[in-house]
Amino acid sequence: MSTATVEGAPAGEAVVTKPLGMRKNGKQWHAPKKAFRPGSGLTSYEKRAKARVAQAATKAKEKEMKEEKEAERQRRIQALREKREAKAEKERYEQLAAKMHKKRLERLKRKEKRNKLLNS
Repeated sequence: MSTATVEGAPAGEAVVTKPLGMRKNGKQWHAPKKAFRPGSGLTSYEKRAKARVAQAATKAKEKEMKEEKEAERQRRIQALREKREAKAEKERYEQLAAKMHKKRLERLKRKEKRNKLLNS
């Protein structure tokens, strides 16, 4: 059994009119249906405009947050990539050092660095 309340009553007070009784279809857990009013959902232009502005602000904030997150992700990926490259280069120099004389290896390193600077 449910009771109907009067609309337009003060917010704190619920004015009870009469019990509605059992629903005909037996689905007492559903809220009672209201009359179909096609014009009741229409909003004013000002309200729609305000909602549109609020939604645009929310979207801009979301986009900014996503871009920050993506930038952080790219920064981590780049740092990891550089770390791997440095490790590979160090291993390569160690393998060369096992074969070559130390001074010749240092000369090669300097020469490669010059070439990298020129090519970049």
